[in-house]
Amino acid sequence: MGAGVAGIVANPASGRDIRRLVAQASVFPTAEKANMVQRLLAAFAVAGVERTLVSTDLGGISAAVHRHLQREPQPGVEFCDKDPITGTAQDTVTAVQRMVDAGAGVIVCLGGDGTARVAAKAAQEVPLLALSTGTNNAFPQMREATVAGLAAGLIATNQVDADLVTHRVSKLEVVTKNRREIALVDVAVTLSKHVGARALWDPTALTELYCTFAEPDGIGLSSIAGQLCPSPRSSADGVALKLGPVGVTQHVVHAPIAPGLVKAVGVRGWGVLKQGMRVDLAAGGGVIAVDGERELELKQGEGAYVELRSDGPWCVDVRAAMAEASRQGLLRTKTE
Repeated sequence: MGAGVAGIVANPASGRDIRRLVAQASVFPTAEKANMVQRLLAAFAVAGVERTLVSTDLGGISAAVHRHLQREPQPGVEFCDKDPITGTAQDTVTAVQRMVDAGAGVIVCLGGDGTARVAAKAAQEVPLLALSTGTNNAFPQMREATVAGLAAGLIATNQVDADLVTHRVSKLEVVTKNRREIALVDVAVTLSKHVGARALWDPTALTELYCTFAEPDGIGLSSIAGQLCPSPRSSADGVALKLGPVGVTQHVVHAPIAPGLVKAVGVRGWGVLKQGMRVDLAAGGGVIAVDGERELELKQGEGAYVELRSDGPWCVDVRAAMAEASRQGLLRTKTE
């Protein structure tokens, strides 16, 4: 099996936002995140990955992995410990940049929608495999880490051609006077005046919603669109919705906007969001949320627009990668 470089970034804060208090959402424990990293490393070793960069944190994930490696050493594992830990999303950005600079052929990201968004911005052209450990997980995959690790490891070592088992997804780009942000799932405009606790759990103040995809069985804000105008991830187009107070709008959707939280949302109308289409947002004096987190505060009269683009991150198709491994016989040997 060939040599290769891979990266693992795990967010210690994923699954711990305000929605676990207001919606009884589950908390993904640190111990399980550390166990997932260890399972990924075990799979990488089988796939022949010779160098793995692992993010560091103050939440206990990297410390637990380090203790495990002292008991059961695995060559080629390096921790990204040369940069100060801030306890913010910048830690993910810095770690991913380190992995990209080291020549990683794939990066596995443990977190929710917000973590995947931040990692995708920094990953550039390196394929991303986002595993679900957050509160809302519309974008990351619910996959066993061992199987995901085998798929990622075979890509990192070039035994499986990344061109065959990865695909580029769409993204939404939000542009204001001073900032440019992306979203992998949705962009929402809310009348809220401040970012506050960041996570969106009350839809009553929402006025606009734009989604890269909308699945009927999805979670989060995109589930609103999924019940009205489903759009698969494979579609080049997204969806756009105008929202309003229940009792005033023509349509009402009961949507699972967070685990344990099904809310009635008023919808004025909806339509197709075409690739390359720029839409001016009526957000002056409000807040724009990306992938379920309030991110951008706009002053009164300040403009912004959203655009659906085709140059989102390259994402690993675990099923396709493992099918290719089976076709080539990469994980089997013949005994005499």
